[in-house]
Amino acid sequence: MQKRRVVIVSPALADANNGNWQTARRWQHLLASHAVRIVRQWPDADARDTQDEVMLALHARRSADSVQAWHAQHGQHGLGLALTGTDLYRDIARDPQAQRSLDLAKSLVVLQGLGANALPPQHQSKTRVIYQSTGTRQTLAKTTRHLRVVMVGHLREEKDPLTLMAAARLLPPDSDILIDHIGAPLDARLGDAAQATQVQCPHYRWLGALSHRQTLQRIQRAHLLVHTSRLEGGAHVLMEAICSGTPVLASRIDGNLGLLGADYAGLFEAGDAQGLVDLLLRCRAPQNQNALVAHLGHQCALRAPLFEPQAERAALHRWVQDLWTP
Repeated sequence: MQKRRVVIVSPALADANNGNWQTARRWQHLLASHAVRIVRQWPDADARDTQDEVMLALHARRSADSVQAWHAQHGQHGLGLALTGTDLYRDIARDPQAQRSLDLAKSLVVLQGLGANALPPQHQSKTRVIYQSTGTRQTLAKTTRHLRVVMVGHLREEKDPLTLMAAARLLPPDSDILIDHIGAPLDARLGDAAQATQVQCPHYRWLGALSHRQTLQRIQRAHLLVHTSRLEGGAHVLMEAICSGTPVLASRIDGNLGLLGADYAGLFEAGDAQGLVDLLLRCRAPQNQNALVAHLGHQCALRAPLFEPQAERAALHRWVQDLWTP
């Protein structure tokens, strides 16, 4: 395989430490046999010297200027576009720049199995699924004294943290269900709501932003990971939970179904706090705990091979090769 000069365009870099940056950094590592660099916008000051051959752009709207600049110089040759949740489930329906990015790219990537369904029919034939990956981590023993639940995600509207907070208020005080909520307050209003919920509900703790290592430790120790998102392109935290032996309770949206499978038993309707509470209580109830949590764990284990690093690495290398091939 010939070494190529690859540029990854990410609207967020290390200072943001969000999903786009994590994806860009992981792809750079998995494509290490090529010469790979990450930029916020292309062309940058180094573009002339590096003579990039392939562009992998994250986000149809936010990377639209870079996509258009590449196309103006190279046409579709070498131009790949990876679509986020806001692309698929919001921007491409109403944003002209996002729509133009779809037209200009030679190839499109979605990060979960149902993502292509959101695209206009004329673009589906040039779309492939590349599942994100994570390492397998040791499954830790769980306490039997209570049910420990963790939710991970910066506090912003798309992640719908208010549904988790509403569920915390609906839980009976004697339910022995403890909730840890990890995420920075990107929306100050949601940060205020988390602080208020913490005061009103002793079984709910908002921990703010933690390091990736600390977050993974919390996931490993939890009985369940809760994911309440209303809009999602393919949440990496679901894979991290699955590959840590921690089952998931998730909102019934395509971004989650495309990772967990349509028959997954741990789903609740988006925004349905009572539905989430009902699932939590079923997981805690002594007569059901072993059966339901074990069943969710079994379903997650069946999905885990999709998220192995070697599978993502092979798919990325095929994508780069196909983008370069005339």
